[in-house]
Amino acid sequence: TEVVCLESDLQDGQMMEVEVGRQTVLLARTEGKYSAIGNQCTHYGAPLSQGVLSGHRLYCPWHGSCFNVLTGDVEEFPGMDCLPCHKAKKTIEVFHLSFPLSAGAASLSCAEILRQEHFGGRIIIVTKDDLLPYDKTRLSKSDSIVLRKSEFFHQYDIEVWLRKEALSVDTDRKSVTFNDGSVHSYDQLLISTGSKGLDVPGRKLKNVMMLETPEDARRIHSACVGANVVVVGTSFVGNGSVVVVFKYNSNNINPVCYADPLTTSFNDNLLFFSSIRTNKQFLWCHTVYVHTVTATHLLFSSDLQFMRTNVPDVFCGGDLAIFPLVMAKNHLVNIGHWQMAQAHGRIAALNMMNNATELASVPFYWTVLLGKTIRYAGHGEGYTEIAIKGTFEEQKFLVLYIKEDVVIAAASLNYDPAVSAVAERLVTGRVITKKEAQYVTIKSVSS
Repeated sequence: TEVVCLESDLQDGQMMEVEVGRQTVLLARTEGKYSAIGNQCTHYGAPLSQGVLSGHRLYCPWHGSCFNVLTGDVEEFPGMDCLPCHKAKKTIEVFHLSFPLSAGAASLSCAEILRQEHFGGRIIIVTKDDLLPYDKTRLSKSDSIVLRKSEFFHQYDIEVWLRKEALSVDTDRKSVTFNDGSVHSYDQLLISTGSKGLDVPGRKLKNVMMLETPEDARRIHSACVGANVVVVGTSFVGNGSVVVVFKYNSNNINPVCYADPLTTSFNDNLLFFSSIRTNKQFLWCHTVYVHTVTATHLLFSSDLQFMRTNVPDVFCGGDLAIFPLVMAKNHLVNIGHWQMAQAHGRIAALNMMNNATELASVPFYWTVLLGKTIRYAGHGEGYTEIAIKGTFEEQKFLVLYIKEDVVIAAASLNYDPAVSAVAERLVTGRVITKKEAQYVTIKSVSS
C-alpha cells in the first residue's frame, strides 16, 4: 500500500497515472466514485491515461477499445481481457492504493462469451489453419500472433480442431461435413469463414500472393524485398516501391494511391481523398500482394442485428456478414475489420444464450502506412463535406466527415485521442453537428 495523491488532485471526470512500486496504475474519479485500474490497454498496451473518459467508460487512444473504469470490464473491442482492478482507499484527503487483485478474462470470441455466460455444453472451434486462433492484423507486423495459448482452451474446455475444413452444411439435419469425410451435428452454428481470394484472371500466377497465414507473410516479405509491388486492399506495411489499389467509398471509384517510402510526406491520394479512376491502366510490378477481399457469398437476414441468419440456429459474423449499422440508421453494411468481427462474436453468443442483445458497436479501424498509424472511426459512406484540423504536410491532422450537417466519421494521424473521442460521441448517440466542426476549414467533396 502506498500514498499516491491527495483527493484535491482529482476532480470528477478526471484521471491520472500514478506509480505504485514498479507498476503504473490509472486512478479515475467518475460520478463521485474513485477507482484504480491497470493503465495499459489489453489489446496493444496503449497508455489509457491518454485516452478519453466519459462517465464510467474509458476509451483507448489507439484502437478504440473501451473499458468500465469501475470494474475493469471490456465494453468495446478489440481489447481482449479485463483491466486489473486495485483497492483505492481514502484516508482523510489522501488516497492509498493496494496490490494485487486478480483480473478476470474478457471476451474475444463467441466461445469465450458462451463460457462467461455459463454455457456448460460442448464448444468446438473448427479451422483449416494449423495454428490456434491468431490475430490476423499482426500478420504483416509481428511474429507473436496467437491470441490464446493452448492452456486457455483446456482450462475453459473449448475444443479447437485444426487443419479441418468444412465442405457443406445440412441445415435440415443440423450437421456439417468436413474434408476428411467426417460429419458432425450441431445445436447452434456460427459461420465466420472470413474473406475469400481475389477472383480475377491471373490470380494463380506465382507472384500473386494472398495474406492469410504466417507462411503467406514470410513468402510475401521474401518476394517483396527490392521489388516493385502492387497491393490490392489497404491496411499494410509497405516496403520498397509500392502502389496501393483499393475500392473508394460507395461510388465505384477506384483510385491508384502511390506511396514512396523515401519521401517524408504522404501523397494526398493516400489519405482517403483521391478520385483517380483506374480503368484500363496497367501497373508494372514484380509482385501483387492481395491483402483481403470480402466474400461475395454473403448471408442476409432482417434479424442480423442479433447476428442471426434466416436459417434457424445458424448465426454469422466477421467479414462475410452483412448487418445493420445502428449509427448509420440501420443501413446494411459489410465491414471487414477485426474490432467489428469481435463484436459479432459477442452478440452471436449472447443471442445463442437467449440473451437478446443488439449489435450497437461503432466501427473503429486503424492501419499503418510507411510507419505512420492512421485511425478511423464511424461510417463515412455518402459524406458530402470534410472538416480538416491540421495539415497533411505536417503529418498531423484530424478529418471529420460530414453528411446532412452531422459528423458521421473521423480519421486522424498523430492527433490522438481525437478519433477515440469522436467514437465515444457516436457510441452514445450524441450528435456532432456541422456547426461544432466549424472551428476547422470545411470544403465540399465535389469541389
